[in-house]
Order: sequence, then C-alpha cells, then structure tokens
Amino acid sequence: MILHIAIKKDWEMAKENDEYRGDTLDSEGFIHCSTPKQIDGVAQHLFKGKKDLVLLEIDEKKVRPEIKYEDAGNGKLYPHIYGPLNTDAVINVRDFYVE
Repeated sequence: MILHIAIKKDWEMAKENDEYRGDTLDSEGFIHCSTPKQIDGVAQHLFKGKKDLVLLEIDEKKVRPEIKYEDAGNGKLYPHIYGPLNTDAVINVRDFYVE
C-alpha cells in the first residue's frame, strides 16, 4: 500500500472522472506518494496546519500507470505515480489534518 495526501475537493472531482491527477502530475510529470512509514514526515513537512485534506490509501497492484521509487534528494525512496491515478486503485479515503 502507498499513500497520498490530497485536497478534498480535488479528490471529489477525480471520482467523477475516474482518474486523479493531483497537483503535480502536470507540473512535475508524476503524483507524489509515500509509504506508511514516510507519511508522518511528509505531512509535517508539507501539510502542517492545512485543512480540507484527505488521505488516499492506494493498492499498488491496481495502479495502471508506472510507479517508480525515487530519491527525493534526502536519500529516501518515495513512490511516484507516472500518470493519472485510476480511482479504483484507491481502497480507502479518510479525512486528514496535520496540526
């Protein structure tokens, strides 16, 4: 399983189109994700104090685009989805807030 923090309204729109692009697919060429062990650090670093977020739990085996584990410049490998995420690969969604 991999995880992705999404803006709630973006996820709601994605469900209507059966694909999620996130906020980086067009600008960086991939959707940033994390492993369960990485998610707390990512959340604290990038999303502290932000509201209206959801956490997507993604079944890697159901993701249609290629997933590459790549160094984010800190020596740690993070999963990146190279294409729109098919929404049927998301197995759970929950509200998410980082204090």
